[in-house]
Amino acid sequence: MPATPRPTVLRRLAHRLGRPAPPRALPPGPPPEDGPDTQRAALLAVLDAAVAEQARSDRAIAACGEPGPVPAELAQLLTRQSVRYARFAGWLRVLPADGELAGARDLAIRLVSYHQWMLHQSANLAFAAHRRPGSEAARRSINGLGAPADRLQRLRDGLRANDAA
Repeated sequence: MPATPRPTVLRRLAHRLGRPAPPRALPPGPPPEDGPDTQRAALLAVLDAAVAEQARSDRAIAACGEPGPVPAELAQLLTRQSVRYARFAGWLRVLPADGELAGARDLAIRLVSYHQWMLHQSANLAFAAHRRPGSEAARRSINGLGAPADRLQRLRDGLRANDAA
């Protein structure tokens, strides 16, 4: 079971979201008391970063469904975005969350994991070694992240509105 991050780790995490290093594990011991404000701020920091990446991911996924050959450099973009969403999901999994924040965090994990899955599956369809009529039709139907992206943004906006109130 992973150690619960301390408030200072959560603050550092909020400032380091753009960097590749994941949050550090803490030495064993009793978990510190995390207040709801610290938990909400950490959750919002990850959601802000995840929502900020949605437009780039949506465009990359939609490009997989365009007619004609798929540009080779798109594979690198899909991979980078998939790794970013894997990090977001990892960060969300280690964030402590009590009460209503636990439900919001769990929903965020599912939505961020969906984004990662869509990026991965779009790459699989776009760069398949052997094209079959069924998989080509599936590739051509790809058009972006869709409703889960809107839901992630609404979740973030709802938490932010509760934060301001």
